[in-house]
Amino acid sequence: MYVVIVGAGDIGTPLIEIATAGGNEVVVIERDGARAEAATEYDCLVLNDDATVKNTLEDAGADRADALISTTDRDATNIMVCLLAQELDVPDVVSVVHDPEHRNVFRQIGVNGMENPQRLIAEHLYRAVKRPSVVDFMRIGEQAEVFEVTVGEQSPIAGRTLSSANEQGLLPDETLIVAIERENEAPLTPRGDTHIEVGDLLVVYSAEGATPDVTDAFGHPEDHSGVFRRRHERR
Repeated sequence: MYVVIVGAGDIGTPLIEIATAGGNEVVVIERDGARAEAATEYDCLVLNDDATVKNTLEDAGADRADALISTTDRDATNIMVCLLAQELDVPDVVSVVHDPEHRNVFRQIGVNGMENPQRLIAEHLYRAVKRPSVVDFMRIGEQAEVFEVTVGEQSPIAGRTLSSANEQGLLPDETLIVAIERENEAPLTPRGDTHIEVGDLLVVYSAEGATPDVTDAFGHPEDHSGVFRRRHERR
């Protein structure tokens, strides 16, 4: 695959490493001289130039590229690069989006905008403290989430079938169990007669996210905001 990567900063550099290690033909465009020089250690062509100039993208071979990924630290720059890439008919154009308010702009121009990875890391770290029961999660839209959670001993649905749990209102509304991983067994596709056991790792979709009301159903009635508050009061 022929890939043009714009930006060789904190986001672009790991991407360059991954793309070149995967055997792709990679061209990097970086305006900063020091960063451009650093990128030459990878097996790729590096252009020390301005990607918001159409001629630069043409020099990078964007008109024959399979994909272009813009990773600069400015949304305005990324938008301009993506628009130029579309003029050159690049099939797949992807960009980092730093300001969530700009996501609609990227959607309107038909670009797949990915939230700033640094913000995602920060959110994962915060979630690890705020909701330690949630193993991993992925945001869908503004509120909904898909997350992994282990069934605890206090879970009201442990030992019950999904049908009975639903009938008794033990699962919050608009919450679906998508998959079940159980020790020494192949992953299970949940059905109405599937029993939930303590220790099961569940993949869950929740329209309201992994809120305390949702995680309570899986035996994790924790809200660490109270912990933070009590510690603050002791000081």
